[in-house]
Amino acid sequence: MTTPIALTIAGSDSSGGAGIQADLKTFAALGVYGASVITALTAQNTQGVSGIHAVPAEFVTAQIDAVFSDLAVGAVKIGMVAQPAVMDAIVAGLTRWSPKHVVLDPVMVATSGDRLLAAEAVEALRSKLIPLAAVITPNLPEAAALLDEPIAMSEAAVEDQGRRLLAMGCKAVLIKGGHGQGSESIDYLIDAKGVIALAAPRVATKNTHGTGCSLSSAIAAGLAKGEAMETAVRNAKAFVSAAISAADRFSVGHGHGPIHHFQKFY
Repeated sequence: MTTPIALTIAGSDSSGGAGIQADLKTFAALGVYGASVITALTAQNTQGVSGIHAVPAEFVTAQIDAVFSDLAVGAVKIGMVAQPAVMDAIVAGLTRWSPKHVVLDPVMVATSGDRLLAAEAVEALRSKLIPLAAVITPNLPEAAALLDEPIAMSEAAVEDQGRRLLAMGCKAVLIKGGHGQGSESIDYLIDAKGVIALAAPRVATKNTHGTGCSLSSAIAAGLAKGEAMETAVRNAKAFVSAAISAADRFSVGHGHGPIHHFQKFY
């Protein structure tokens, strides 16, 4: 019996709704064993981020080597990486251990609007991390920020941005439409074969904390289980859509509450 294992390399959310905590909940909900490398500690709740404490790069390296030297990691999800030195440590670690699948969620801005990525780290994200990724999962504002241009306002513009992000060296791009308008939230999966539009009804709830983290970790979980990229992305979107739909069954915090990762169970 082989146990599917996924590793999240990301920041800790002290309120438990996003970051490492959301990733591990997602892995568990989808039947995958989760390991973690913590890149930063945040003082955070449903209303915002009040502090960020970066983990030293050498300790990020120590965590990566500890996990890979012992666990058969099937896929890696990378989330919040606040500092260039930590990014370099991750790039070196992934190059050293060569995991089969890397899912990169270019976390730049929290749901609350707080900026999570140092300006000097953006170029390193573009040039060093993106080329290692099987798929990157920016939302509309993040895709625009990576290209240093306005947010795409049409399907054609989204596809154009996706193709130019693809040219940065990743194998696929999933641009998430949660920040868009209309009755449906449409994500676009762009790779060398073309574009696939993935639509889901837009849910009227303020409880969307951790949505992006959970989607990228759900994709990693699918890849760790051996799913093809399109299948992993479709299943991940279905999982997150259900978790958002059930989010109002929770009453957690006074701001953007968490989605319900375990809605199938309670």
